[in-house]
Amino acid sequence: MRGLGEDRTAVILDRHPLWVDALQRLLTQVGIRLAGATSSPAEALDLIAEWRPALFIAEWNALESWSRGPELLRDAAANAPGLRSVVLATHDDPVCIDKSFAAGATMYCIKTAASEDLASAIRQAFETSIYHAGVRRRQSSGLIAADGLASSLTRREIEILRLLGEGYSNSQLAKMLWVTEQTVKFHLSNIYRKLDVVNRTEASRWAQLHGLLSQAAGQTAA
Repeated sequence: MRGLGEDRTAVILDRHPLWVDALQRLLTQVGIRLAGATSSPAEALDLIAEWRPALFIAEWNALESWSRGPELLRDAAANAPGLRSVVLATHDDPVCIDKSFAAGATMYCIKTAASEDLASAIRQAFETSIYHAGVRRRQSSGLIAADGLASSLTRREIEILRLLGEGYSNSQLAKMLWVTEQTVKFHLSNIYRKLDVVNRTEASRWAQLHGLLSQAAGQTAA
């Protein structure tokens, strides 16, 4: 079976060389070839126009340095039809998230995320169960099957969902996972979106109905 990134290339816009190197290694792991990397928004647009990549990974602060801000994502998409854009940021400010999605971002990821979570986000950028401007896009044939939704969750999200089902609060989850409450809230937001639910009660019930809680527990014990 051919990999996700066959004949697929990516352009990276990031001001930090170390992050560019890390992202390139990550892209290689998921089968995507790096076409070019730059710290300049204008040069990123030129690279996208030249290579017509499948993926554009852009750092939020670099986007903000552009004269039109996050609209750079829209300009990039105009140069490469079908382009998927992943925004990387150091914060989960709802305003920045909304601006990113409004400009056409496919994914918004926090830089403190685990590498496996970012890899999962990149893979999901090529699936139909992604979010644009906060609205879920569904397959033309209808709703995505429950198994498909569950498989879109990262291991960290499954862990949080299992603990959520056990009744732990956000503050308790933060202490148990050694993260901030804001990080927990960010993961919960992703879980709600992926499962198409609106709160922790619905997420917990969804997981119980589809056997995800027992499955996750079994994986943890293994």
